[in-house]
Amino acid sequence: MIPKPVRALLTGASVILGGVFTLNLISSATIGALRLATESKRRSVAVPCRVCRGKGFYICKLCKGNATIQWSPLFDPVAINPCLCPTCDGNRSV
Repeated sequence: MIPKPVRALLTGASVILGGVFTLNLISSATIGALRLATESKRRSVAVPCRVCRGKGFYICKLCKGNATIQWSPLFDPVAINPCLCPTCDGNRSV
């Protein structure tokens, strides 16, 4: 059996933590709804970029978005080593 003072303390702590969690959940949902509304307004008016096709970044020209390049130190290579792209550092975008 749990003593009354401890039970009261646990009940108060659960009410406070539940209230904080509820406020956090409601505020997150409200902010998400506001962002969604403003983003839909912006998208209905704005034209996507022709260069990046609306993605927000350019695909690397050297590796063509593969993050690696084929490289060999020899002129007529026997084996070609895949290496990390030096232009985009493997991020596939510039």
